[in-house]
Amino acid sequence: MSEQINTISEDSSGLPNGSGAAAILSAGIGSFAVAIFAIAADKYALVKNLFVFYKPTGALSGETTVAILLWLAAWAILDWRWRKRTVSLRRINAVALGLLGLSLLLTFPPIGDLF
Repeated sequence: MSEQINTISEDSSGLPNGSGAAAILSAGIGSFAVAIFAIAADKYALVKNLFVFYKPTGALSGETTVAILLWLAAWAILDWRWRKRTVSLRRINAVALGLLGLSLLLTFPPIGDLF
């Protein structure tokens, strides 16, 4: 039996990583949007009423729906801009993790209630 061994070059600098970076950063943007929308809905009655898309769930239905739309829009725009580029994943990952960390902190009630 003959076996074929495929080798993949360690040097992948020829491949653009912009689409992957767009997905990572847009996830951070979407999670941060959920936190901001949740705080805004808790703080302002007008915003809370605007976010009620389905009465049994209250404002949460609108907060998550609008955040998902923002996430998809950010992903589409960033992918369109970065599709054929190679971007710094270290910086993109740091920003995305920072946004994710902030969103987790802002949705934690003792911190979110400060605003």
